[in-house]
This record gives sequence, structure tokens and C-alpha cells, in this order.
Amino acid sequence: MKCENQDKNLRNCNCSYPCNQKGICCECVRSHRLVGELPACFFPDNEEKTYDRSYAHFVKLYHEGKIN
Repeated sequence: MKCENQDKNLRNCNCSYPCNQKGICCECVRSHRLVGELPACFFPDNEEKTYDRSYAHFVKLYHEGKIN
């Protein structure tokens, strides 16, 4: 899939995991969704680095007020 905004998307991507989908948001979201996860951009930087991208972790952070 072609992403016209890859360079712009990379400027806002906080993902620290090395992969070939950086900046190609549609592919990133799709790949994470297939394994029951959310992409890094849904998490604060310090939580992103844990690589726990689960829905449960997102909800926990939301209830703790770390995501608004």
C-alpha cells in the first residue's frame, strides 16, 4: 500500500521498535490490529518503550489518567 505522507508521518512517529512500516500508518495499524494491539502512537513515549501495546495496557493507562 502506498502512503503519500510517509515523511510527514515519520516526524510524528514515536515508535522505538525497528520495522519497515514506520510512517506507513495504514499498514502499521493493520498489522497491530491483526495481533490485538494498538500502534505506538497511541501510547506516551515512556510506555511505548515497554512494547506492551495491548488493549488492556491502553485501558489501564487511560484509567490512570496517563492517556486522555
